[in-house]
Amino acid sequence: MTFGQILIIIAIIWLILINLIAFAAYGIDKRKAVKGQWRIPEATLIGLALAGGPVGAYAGMKVFHHKTKHAKFAIGVPVIMAAWIAAVIFLLIHNV
Repeated sequence: MTFGQILIIIAIIWLILINLIAFAAYGIDKRKAVKGQWRIPEATLIGLALAGGPVGAYAGMKVFHHKTKHAKFAIGVPVIMAAWIAAVIFLLIHNV
């Protein structure tokens, strides 16, 4: 296995894990909001999307009906997702 193939496997594993973590974080934050408990900071939720978890973040927003009325999430997470999709397409086209 080449070094490039190893990097691709690591990237795929990272993206799967960070999206699962982002999805779970939105669910946990919603549950804590309902119970009036300590919350996950908004910067952390956005940071998870930026770190490669926009699909999980968006899915969490929709499934848990959480942060859907906040512009920084309703607009920001889809923009982050579009940027990630564009980056992946760019890398695939240029065989990077």
